[in-house]
Amino acid sequence: MAQENWELIKQGAEAKIYKIDFYGRPAIVKERFPKTYRHPTLDTKLSQRRIVQEARCLHRCRLRGIDAPTVYFIDLEKRMLYEEYVEGATVRDALLKATTLCHHQQQQEAAVDGNHSGGKRPDSSGSQAVKHGGLMRKIGESLAKMHDSDIIHGDLTTSNMIIRDTSGSLVLIDFGLGYYSNLAEDKAVDLYVLERAFFSTHPNSEEL
Repeated sequence: MAQENWELIKQGAEAKIYKIDFYGRPAIVKERFPKTYRHPTLDTKLSQRRIVQEARCLHRCRLRGIDAPTVYFIDLEKRMLYEEYVEGATVRDALLKATTLCHHQQQQEAAVDGNHSGGKRPDSSGSQAVKHGGLMRKIGESLAKMHDSDIIHGDLTTSNMIIRDTSGSLVLIDFGLGYYSNLAEDKAVDLYVLERAFFSTHPNSEEL
């Protein structure tokens, strides 16, 4: 498949992500690039193993009723994983946008009611937490199903969750560090990583 029309949309420490047209369907290609500090044979084996493991995690998620991108094709020789392109906003962007709007609303309320010191203003942040309670419930339900299936994500952040435009479903993406484990400790570490992500990316999110 010709790569000249591929659109690079992201590059991380492990891979490049391209948006492509895959036989009439929007898709992404995750290309793991070689690590020059590793022995070539070892690097190839590790990359291929992680590609297969990621594809298996995605497939098992879908079998267990967890929304995840559909795997279209695997090219181990070129270290590429082809999967569904999910239209929607990441949970990270959705929460940051909501926080910005909430802060702007609070400023407007303070400006309008600056001369009214007698009454107590309603807590806008509290109402925002209620508004996003449904999203937090979706996250909890998806992660519970995932861990009940002994799938460890390995990199749980709000950037690796997408709210699907067509249905509002929560989609878990990027299982590049994923693996299988039935150990409670591994599942706890998964949740700890997500907790740290919330505290660093979404401060003042305790109510959520």
